[in-house]
Amino acid sequence: MNDSIYRRIEQNPRFKELVSKRERFAWILSAIMLGLYLAFILLIAFVPEWLGVRISPESTTTWGIPLGLGLIVSAFVLTGVYVYRANGEFDDLNQLILDEVQQ
Repeated sequence: MNDSIYRRIEQNPRFKELVSKRERFAWILSAIMLGLYLAFILLIAFVPEWLGVRISPESTTTWGIPLGLGLIVSAFVLTGVYVYRANGEFDDLNQLILDEVQQ
């Protein structure tokens, strides 16, 4: 692509909409992940004994294990949510922008 196409893309209102939506969505997902990590760290800091409580009396697994695994899984889930939306709505909007500027 040449410089004139880049300028037309940057000036396109749909491009500004795409950038705005993508940034807002990424910040929301980042805030969710940060909140989950913060909650886990606060649990470790203020009620570590709760994380060491066994899930059931005969179990060797404590509550800290599923919470830690859940935190890791949540990162994968949030990444999947972003990829799903990026491959759908964001890619569609991106294609619209490219179609408009190449006319």
